[in-house]
Amino acid sequence: MRWLVLLILTATFTRAEGEAAGVFDYYVLSLSWSPTWCALEGDRRGSPQCADDSGHGWVLHGLWPQYERGWPSYCATEERNPSRAETGEMADIMGSSGAAWHQWNKHGRCSGLSAEEYYTLSRRAYQAVNRPEVFRQLPDDVRLPAAVVEEAFLQANPDWRPDMVTVTCKAGRIQEVRLCLTRELKPRLCGADVVNDCEQRDALMEAMR
Repeated sequence: MRWLVLLILTATFTRAEGEAAGVFDYYVLSLSWSPTWCALEGDRRGSPQCADDSGHGWVLHGLWPQYERGWPSYCATEERNPSRAETGEMADIMGSSGAAWHQWNKHGRCSGLSAEEYYTLSRRAYQAVNRPEVFRQLPDDVRLPAAVVEEAFLQANPDWRPDMVTVTCKAGRIQEVRLCLTRELKPRLCGADVVNDCEQRDALMEAMR
């Protein structure tokens, strides 16, 4: 009897490690303001993304499979893990090879795609976004309402609607811009658990390094 209980528990833990790959409703494309991530995490880690003159502004945090409420992560997949060369090729838009690996491991597996297909799709989604040049041209750090960042993206991307995009803050700083996309990478309405905007009126936005 004892072995049967152990077998049941083992099977349960195995299933709990991750949802089925390829089963989701839409994507969230997350763009991170690199100076914020560097100030809060990257500098401490010695990330190459945060080196002086690295030139990173809005970097691709990830392309995340999403349910209408909630999201899958660390899904079981039969696809092989990406090679170092494949993760390294994503560093230009993701900041580092390590960031590319982490996004595959936590989110890419859930897409049902191969690592190569997932990275190709992620790059396509990233390149389709018009990132307002004004933020790259900041001569100094500024404080501004988070709504200003959202409005700048809406003006630069006329096919977006306010309920398709959200701006997040962390530790009093502008953190990310997140856009909701169909599986075909068309802008769509965000789920209720994604669409909540940062309402801070004096969020810090550091100038690029």
